[in-house]
Amino acid sequence: MKRFLLSAAVLSLTAGMASADYSLTILHTNDFHARFEPISKYDGPCGAEDNTAGDCFGGTARLVTAIKDAQARSNNAILVDGGDQFQGTLFYSYYKGQLAAEMMNKLGYDAMTVGNHEFDDGPEVLASFMAAINFPILMSNADVSAEPLLADKLAKSTVIERGGEQIGLIGLTPQDTDELASPGDNVIFTDPVAAVQGEVDLLSARGVNKIIVLSHSGYGVDQRVAAETTGVDVIVGGHTNTLLSNTDERAEGPYPTMVNNTAIVQAYAYGKYLGELNVTFDDEGNITQAKGDPLLIDAGVAEDSATVERIAEMAKPLEEIRNKVVAQTDVMIGGERDVCRVKECEMGNLLADAMLARVKDQGIDIAFQNSGGIRASIDAGEVTMGEVLTVLPFQNTLSTFQVTGATLVEALENGVSEVADGAGRFAQVAGMTYAFDAAQEPGARVSQVMIGGAPVEMEKMYGVVSNNYVRNGGDGYAMFKSAQNAYDFGPDVAEVVADYLVQNAPYTPYTDGRITVK
Repeated sequence: MKRFLLSAAVLSLTAGMASADYSLTILHTNDFHARFEPISKYDGPCGAEDNTAGDCFGGTARLVTAIKDAQARSNNAILVDGGDQFQGTLFYSYYKGQLAAEMMNKLGYDAMTVGNHEFDDGPEVLASFMAAINFPILMSNADVSAEPLLADKLAKSTVIERGGEQIGLIGLTPQDTDELASPGDNVIFTDPVAAVQGEVDLLSARGVNKIIVLSHSGYGVDQRVAAETTGVDVIVGGHTNTLLSNTDERAEGPYPTMVNNTAIVQAYAYGKYLGELNVTFDDEGNITQAKGDPLLIDAGVAEDSATVERIAEMAKPLEEIRNKVVAQTDVMIGGERDVCRVKECEMGNLLADAMLARVKDQGIDIAFQNSGGIRASIDAGEVTMGEVLTVLPFQNTLSTFQVTGATLVEALENGVSEVADGAGRFAQVAGMTYAFDAAQEPGARVSQVMIGGAPVEMEKMYGVVSNNYVRNGGDGYAMFKSAQNAYDFGPDVAEVVADYLVQNAPYTPYTDGRITVK
């Protein structure tokens, strides 16, 4: 059993280090979401002119350079990913996982974990991606034995060698992936702590004493796993898009965050940062040093020209779609994750208003938009279809249905049930107002629900519009699965929003107090 040697978040080597000490650089990304091209400071598209001016971040071409430079600084390095390579731009909509596979192979990843978005198009697309990559993809906390596309192909853990030492890697995905994506009925997700400990025990029995968990389960779950397991040295996280850093004032915690003797790291999202954790182990596999920081992938990182050319080639079929100008806005439409998942936001109002306007003449009273479906802000100026599709990349369709007022209140309670964790189920709405107090007991956090200016009537039937993902139980909205008169096959929500912007151009974003935080 490993001994506990760590006493602070970032530690220094003690004097008289044993000659058997082993150093490893862990380079890592997470939540890339098909951002192969450079992104703006708002995580959306960043045009060629802005890129030339030095105003863009990320992009695979810069990651090629940043990774090579980081590897040159280290005697032993691995490159891993915390999941959610899929979904987020037209590149995924058009190529599914094939471009992600090509670019990850080019970058030389050693392993990744399955993110919930890897299941967005079912096991079929995940299986196709697995067949194309040159490295293992891992998921410990799920039983895939009943899914023929994944059974005997999707491993829980693996062992790689670097510098003559064996390194155990374990994958972890959200336990509620069945609510967040479309894994099908044959994949059963399980508790992360038990799953990780089981794999640690198996790896330890094989003599592996350096163990890294690749976790797409969020910063909070990662801390729980670190606290409730033994033998895990490092957790490379994802899912919550958390920036951990010792130098950035916006960071949510130190890099690494230490829980007992486990170092937890995460590097925001979208390829904007490359995580670089330098770890030193003694001959028993105990960490004696853990330090580093995410590297900002800005204009100071040169773009690899061959990668720029390849991505430009792959972008050609997408140009006509995404360059179409659909509207004008004089100010940014805010869709920031850390705002829209906790309170009313400008992008949430736009999406909910657009959906309700589209079907209001069909007897629909209110609109529901899960904040997890809001993926970016939109810059001031011309609004292109590409920008709209970056905000709404999931190809969800408009769904209309009827439920009681009591069901609506239950849905709102679900929306605020994980607000402290920044969960995507938080409800942006139109046609109604509500208040919530996260400090109250679950099931009693929502109050002052008004529909059309009148208090909600629990027995009355109301018409609702949302997206097909929410209507079919996504993000915990299981109460909508049994709705009456459900129709899930309306137009793509992105098209609905684009049409609304055309009709209301120039669009002025706003909030109006429809959601009150107590």
